[in-house]
Amino acid sequence: MQDGATRHTTYDGDQQDLADRHALRRVTGLSTELEDVTEVEYRQLRLEKVVLAGIWYEGTLIEAENSLQELAALAETAGSQVLDGALQRRAKPDPGTYFGSGKAQELRDMVVATGADTVIVDTELAPSQRRGLEDIVKVKVIDRTALILDIFAQHAKSREGKAQVELAQLEYLLPRLRGWGESMSRQAGGQVGSAGAGMGSRGPGETKIELDRRKIRNRMAKLRRDIIGMKPAREAKRANRRRNSVPAVSIAGYTNAGKSSLLNRLTDAGVLVENALFATLDPTVRHAVTPDGIGYTLADTVGFVRALPTQLVEAFRSTLEEIGESDVILHVVDASHPDPEGQIAAVREVLTEVEASKIPEIIVLNKADIADPLVIERIQRREPHTAVVSSRTGAGIDELKSLVAETIPRPNILLDLLVPYDRGDVVSRLHSQDAEILSLEHEAEGTHVVVKVREELAAGLAEYSSRD
Repeated sequence: MQDGATRHTTYDGDQQDLADRHALRRVTGLSTELEDVTEVEYRQLRLEKVVLAGIWYEGTLIEAENSLQELAALAETAGSQVLDGALQRRAKPDPGTYFGSGKAQELRDMVVATGADTVIVDTELAPSQRRGLEDIVKVKVIDRTALILDIFAQHAKSREGKAQVELAQLEYLLPRLRGWGESMSRQAGGQVGSAGAGMGSRGPGETKIELDRRKIRNRMAKLRRDIIGMKPAREAKRANRRRNSVPAVSIAGYTNAGKSSLLNRLTDAGVLVENALFATLDPTVRHAVTPDGIGYTLADTVGFVRALPTQLVEAFRSTLEEIGESDVILHVVDASHPDPEGQIAAVREVLTEVEASKIPEIIVLNKADIADPLVIERIQRREPHTAVVSSRTGAGIDELKSLVAETIPRPNILLDLLVPYDRGDVVSRLHSQDAEILSLEHEAEGTHVVVKVREELAAGLAEYSSRD
């Protein structure tokens, strides 16, 4: 997160969405003590002052510390104030409380000492582990998955994005329903002892937790139908781009690597840029042109993160399909990060899940102005197809544009055309579509054009073939 400030350039535009984003920050002073509430109500309570906790049972200590630092950045993005953090060296997690009862009691003491109201654990907890830990620390416990889902819920703006996030939240929530006190044993709809209710109408009714489960399943079914209903419009847009033979380039990468800033540099898109994790959730598609005039689309996609929740990968599969449909992937890497290779591996793991691992990839080493040159050199030795840029200063952007031009599919059918002057629309189409005009001359009979086009376009131009 560097110094915590968001740096904008003139390429980022007015950033009018930023004020709305900041208006979603958490409000301090709201209690999250465990009370007689259902889980559905409980998950809506606000995060405030948090203590982080993790276990180091594999890998190196540096990797464990980096993971906890990333958890702190996630918590701050969610609007929380991080007060303290703890790592425990342990052979394997405790099945009951994840940390073991002794360490859990230490966490309780840390919560009391700091005045924290939430403990965030750097993993996905089993429902029983979370309950066991909450029983000891006496405040709300959430895991890494719930935190990421919370950030997504704050940042999604489009109708489809909101539906995808809510579906992921409910899938995560369903096996974790819990209540306190008598809230889960309250019954709804029971008619025992009532006079005149009629046969078949008497019974204990649904308990509160059963009612919650039924409501959640019904809501999940509706969300799935809604998301399926949104798919044709998105596929129609993609089909239109394919029909017009427009190459597609997707910007993918770890969250906060600078993907949106890069999109703004390449296209003047003016999309929201913020020094925060998961600033972009809704994909943005813009038109760009190579230095030699070949048009292509650039899509900014949701950022990835280590251990991206399975629910999110599934819910956002329709959004991530944008990457799978690409001709080229610009894999943006924060070269100033302590573990850029780890970020590359995490992103490629998700790319494999959405069947995009075989698409041509350019590693874009961003933030080169603040990165260690030795780190950049180390990655370049491992990754043959790289570009070194700074979205903030503009360094390396021209070289990246040239590299994209070399990598995207190029028109490959050479045509020599003589287009009558009354068919100016044909010449205009050659300029606007994916065609490489080698020469253009105005002659007495019409416009003489030597051009390279794609196979889909060639058949419709056969009647204008020059007779010279």
